Amino acid sequence: MKGVAYLKAMLRFSPRELEGWGRFPRQSCRVARPEKRRALSELAQSSEVQSVLARGLGRAYGDAALNEGEGILLGEKLDRFLDFDSQDGLLHLESGTSFAQILETFVPRGWFLPVVPGTKFVTVGGALASDVHGKNHHRMGTISNFVEEFELLLASGETLVCSKTQNPDAFRATLGGMGLTGVVTSAKLKLRRIETAQIQVRTERTMNLDQTLDGFGRDSDTTYSVAWIDCLASGDNLGRSVLIRGEHASLRDLDDADFEDDPLDYPSPKAKKVPRDLPDFALNPMSVKAFNAFYYSRHIDGAQLQGFEPFFWPLDAVGGWNKIYGARGFVQYHCILPFQTSHEGLTRLLERISSSGRAAFLAVLKLYGPENDSPLSFPLAGHSLALDLPASDGIIDFCRELDRITVEHGGRTYLAKDSTLDASTFAQMYPRLPEFEAIKRQLDPQNRFQSSLSRRLNIAGMGGTR
Repeated sequence: MKGVAYLKAMLRFSPRELEGWGRFPRQSCRVARPEKRRALSELAQSSEVQSVLARGLGRAYGDAALNEGEGILLGEKLDRFLDFDSQDGLLHLESGTSFAQILETFVPRGWFLPVVPGTKFVTVGGALASDVHGKNHHRMGTISNFVEEFELLLASGETLVCSKTQNPDAFRATLGGMGLTGVVTSAKLKLRRIETAQIQVRTERTMNLDQTLDGFGRDSDTTYSVAWIDCLASGDNLGRSVLIRGEHASLRDLDDADFEDDPLDYPSPKAKKVPRDLPDFALNPMSVKAFNAFYYSRHIDGAQLQGFEPFFWPLDAVGGWNKIYGARGFVQYHCILPFQTSHEGLTRLLERISSSGRAAFLAVLKLYGPENDSPLSFPLAGHSLALDLPASDGIIDFCRELDRITVEHGGRTYLAKDSTLDASTFAQMYPRLPEFEAIKRQLDPQNRFQSSLSRRLNIAGMGGTR
């Protein structure tokens, strides 16, 4: 009887307050945590809720992984490795598996994920839904380039095998589709070989935006590149940055540096935790300006070896770093502008951010290559700006002011980070939205898969008018 009661409990939704990584907004949802694929299928079809959405580890910043008043399917228990081909690096796994699990298991064996975002605490399902990218988009593109196939659970209970040749429309709509086509239950990802778990890092400080973009212009052959940017700098120093470039270190590189440890040693660092929310006044223009000056001055031009963790995921070393923004939370504004307009557009954005006095100390610029075939995938050939802003009074209006600048310069914002965009602006930013909606109607004619974001942006007629 206990087993029956436990199974019934696993097939029910329970009220729970949820938030994205930015902790803005917070919403009441109805949550279930299936541990078996059969339970996942039954919950996806349950009449207990009107709509459902799969959620991974909650690292989407805004409301992309929220479904206010409706069903949330937590997938982190569905996290098994199913098969691995050690000849070509093809890994078959369940979608609740995190990138952290993959790295801890396969880096010591000489394999690495070809594309990683700014945190390793994302699930495979979440990564595919957001079509994540990293510091090497200009060379490698998004994670979709390394997905051989995946299984997609539909609202009908049917499971589709999707690839570039099998159900190709479902394949490209699901990658970047924010979980709105169905639930990815498993996937096959192609890993890349590595000789070491170290990165050869080169650092260069720039004085302004011209120098920063000129530096990116020399990075077409560099595997990884990113720039920390001082968003409070103004005048002649507008856009001053620290350019950081990286390449996978070879065994010879380690020999030249007299590196004595195991070249594939990949320790799991113990994160220092932010114990509680900081007071709202802790982040203000004066404190952030002081931090930016310190960060800029402590970096000197030169080269060094650096482990994967500090190079790819410096913020993962601080557990619960989102508490730095206090109980009010924060929003991340992450936009991309095409090369033709990026200099002018970034200048206008940075001038507006600097003049606003809003405290933004986590800001990065990145270089991007061509967009792919997924209609809602974020990247396009150009430069991106991403910054965190406290969710203080007027933040929605301020972000929409930035949206207008972005749209005027042919750009768009990243749905996995967004919490403020309106439906009409979204439709301008993503001109292939009708293409996505047509595929969704075929896969999910009853709009069973929804999110708070999809209703806010009126995707497939889920919200208000555009």
